[in-house]
Amino acid sequence: MAITEFSAAINQLAAERGVAPEAIIAGVKNAMIAAYRKDYGEKEGTIALKEGEEAPEENFEVNLNMETGEARILKEGEDVTPPGFGRIAAQAAKQVILQTIREEEKQAIRSEFTEKSGSIVSGFVFRVDKGVVYVDLGRTQGVMLPGEQLPGEQYKTGARVKALVKEVKEGLRGPEIILSRTDPNFVKELFALEVPEISAGVVEIKTVAREAGRRTKIAVASSDEKIDPVGSCVGQRGVRVQAVTRELGEEKVDIIPFSADEETFVASALSPAKVIKVKLNKKNRTAQVEVPEDQLSLAIGRDGQNVRLAAKLTDWRIDIKGAGAMFAEGTKGLELLGLGLPARVVNALTVAGLETAESIRAKSEEDLSEVKGLGPKAVKDIKKALGGLATAPQEEEKPAEEAKEAEFVKEETVEEKPAETIIAAESEQPVETTETAPAEAAPPVAEEEVKEAPKAEEEKKEESPVESN
Repeated sequence: MAITEFSAAINQLAAERGVAPEAIIAGVKNAMIAAYRKDYGEKEGTIALKEGEEAPEENFEVNLNMETGEARILKEGEDVTPPGFGRIAAQAAKQVILQTIREEEKQAIRSEFTEKSGSIVSGFVFRVDKGVVYVDLGRTQGVMLPGEQLPGEQYKTGARVKALVKEVKEGLRGPEIILSRTDPNFVKELFALEVPEISAGVVEIKTVAREAGRRTKIAVASSDEKIDPVGSCVGQRGVRVQAVTRELGEEKVDIIPFSADEETFVASALSPAKVIKVKLNKKNRTAQVEVPEDQLSLAIGRDGQNVRLAAKLTDWRIDIKGAGAMFAEGTKGLELLGLGLPARVVNALTVAGLETAESIRAKSEEDLSEVKGLGPKAVKDIKKALGGLATAPQEEEKPAEEAKEAEFVKEETVEEKPAETIIAAESEQPVETTETAPAEAAPPVAEEEVKEAPKAEEEKKEESPVESN
């Protein structure tokens, strides 16, 4: 079909409003039928109806020529277009056509952002009114309520902002796009933008626990054993996670590995605290966690934030208690946890009396396999973790008797300074002495100086009366 002035106008209007050209043509046809019924429908006469009967529906059709824009009204296949109907129809159908286009535009916006629900969109701050931020998204505006804004964040007109499409609501003027920067999925989508492995489906963010503006914990897993999920999210020198934290206003983000073993997962969720033992009550879905005394405050966090986020992340109610005297030294079990062994394996080893790496190295694989609670995979993991350790010999401590003897010798060397040196120091003429001078050379120098000192005093007494006379 050749492009004419009429078809070009239809296509331009469709492109500006973001609707299909067919929808505009359908609106034009409906508007012309409405205009015909309004001006000419009553002139054709009415049929007398009995009580309870309904008026027969009249079938009108519009034959629209897309090349010239000429329209003809057909009633049951018969042309009933009155003379001069084009000019009259254009005036009468103007509002109907505009209303149809507006409805199609709203429907297009509704469909577009419904598909984008749960994803991140970018726009500019249009205005801020009573704490509500209106964001220009191009074809429409998004609304970010005070509860969906990060605490302490300031929004200036014209500033670029990223937000999550939380939902699409029906408002008085059409669909309302509700935006959020506090939703946990906002963090999830930010990582999807920064980490290619997540977009490719190799790395998956299993769960997210967030307190907006303060701290977030995410659990990640990888479908490929060769790819480290935590390292992929952190990036080289932390560039990926730093890009996310900058967008979140320096909100802290903890990335932990997801584990199908619930005990290990609960222990990892309390990171950065070291966990000694986890006991699960699946009936009440409660986890009793034991940590060293010096790690108790770290495991709970400020205002209980760390344990609260860990509970959200794992969907377990977590009770934390200190280890008490059993782990007061902080050595039993902690050394094995530092090697990266799961809490369940560490618990089995400590129960068997194997509390240090050295004691485990002395055992063979057969001995370890006999420990209750350790399977072949656990034994393999233990050997792998211990293989990377250096067995440096520890220096033996000096016996207490040798230490006391060394102190006694030191005291004697200090006390053996000659008395003559002390006398010389008290005289009026100072004597230069050094601590490094040998003890045998000190007595002769001191004796000469002591003898010369009284003579000098007597000479001064004899000379003083003469000078006065």
